Amino acid sequence: MKKVIALALALMLMVGMFAACGNNNAGDQGGGAGTTAPSTDQPAAEPGAGGNPVIHVYSFTDEVPRMVERYKELNPDFAYDFDCTIIATTEGAYQPALDQALIGGGATAPDFFCAEAAFVLKYSQGDASEYAMPYSELGIDVNAALAAAEIAPYASDIGTRLSDGELVGLPYQATGGAFIYRRSIAIDTWGTDDPAVIKTKIGPGWDKFMNAASELKAKGYAIVSGDGDVWHPLENNSEKGWVVDGKLFIDPGREMFLDIAKQLKDNGYSNDTVDWQDPWFADMSGSGPKEVLGFFGPAWLINYVLAGNSGDTYGDWAICEPTNGFSWGGTWIIPNKGLNPDVKDGVAEIINWITLDTSDTGLQYFWANGTLEGPDGTKDTVASGVVMAKSDGVLDFLGGQNMFDIFVPAGATATGVNKTQYDENINIYWRDQVRMYTVGEKSRDQAIADFKQQVADNLDIPFE
Repeated sequence: MKKVIALALALMLMVGMFAACGNNNAGDQGGGAGTTAPSTDQPAAEPGAGGNPVIHVYSFTDEVPRMVERYKELNPDFAYDFDCTIIATTEGAYQPALDQALIGGGATAPDFFCAEAAFVLKYSQGDASEYAMPYSELGIDVNAALAAAEIAPYASDIGTRLSDGELVGLPYQATGGAFIYRRSIAIDTWGTDDPAVIKTKIGPGWDKFMNAASELKAKGYAIVSGDGDVWHPLENNSEKGWVVDGKLFIDPGREMFLDIAKQLKDNGYSNDTVDWQDPWFADMSGSGPKEVLGFFGPAWLINYVLAGNSGDTYGDWAICEPTNGFSWGGTWIIPNKGLNPDVKDGVAEIINWITLDTSDTGLQYFWANGTLEGPDGTKDTVASGVVMAKSDGVLDFLGGQNMFDIFVPAGATATGVNKTQYDENINIYWRDQVRMYTVGEKSRDQAIADFKQQVADNLDIPFE
């Protein structure tokens, strides 16, 4: 099904295979990082098919493996081979396998690995952060490189280990979010589709957003498809994360989700859909009960979800800065503290090319312009503001708008300091309880109480 495929591509979670980058080893699944000290006694790297030392990579999609193979093609003098292990995150397979490989060490342990936004904090700041090698130990002048590339602050915040302040991971893709809206609906409601005007209609602040929802309702429109569409900006509308000093904390910015979701449903400001289900996809083509103004999301939501499900609305879209800054998704590249010394220079070179190189032959320039594997690839936002400023972000889907004009400032307002390694699970519990409250199955107080108990029972995180 096209919609299922779109979801898989968008989240970068559902594709998994053991292919590309030479020989591949799935690794034993089991164990848990953080329980055994990382191995530092690494044997010399075994030579690959070409006689070069082998850099071992762990990933949950074939995206980074394709990148490193492309790097070898572009740089035939690169004196290393790659061996890539790709394990899908479906059924929770990736993290246990990665953890076991990090704990076990040895010649085939990952020299660097990929971590998705949903669980990257475990490896950059949490229980498994001891396995991460700082970028500075690869010989990278971190502060100078971040400034020179104009890396979005949230990206480095998430990749910085709190215990020592060392940067241990960076993404290549930027996932700062914008508000993606239908031009025709904006014109019918407010007489303009100008992003500079529309951003003042839907924000800043949620009072403006709800006022816009009321104006849209008067014209017969919904402002969003369902409550899931406002969760990600509201999640980032918080000063603190879910866990503070070892205890569950409900930031007022996140508690606001209860009220905003309830207003959307009770006032008929949305179609009350659940994201990633068929009615949500239907709203992208304007075929739901009410036509929907827009969706909050990063560039990947445009490229891999909206564009393929927009139907006759294709080209009737634009983007503006969101109600408040947020990010959603992304893949961080983390070197292993126990990497083989024989490949350290090669790891440094490839990680720098993927995450910090701002030249026209760097990964991020190719990625931004859709030219990594040919001239007709998909344009995407990248971590470097410098790269986006010199790249072509014009999209037909957006009626010829340059998406980088919006995503660069939007990414600068996103924050990574309010995230924890527990977010993947806690967010699910929270959204489920909010949903039960908005549909009338629970009172507001009961939903909060049950959420606290759920976190305590399942994650052993107490609450006050």
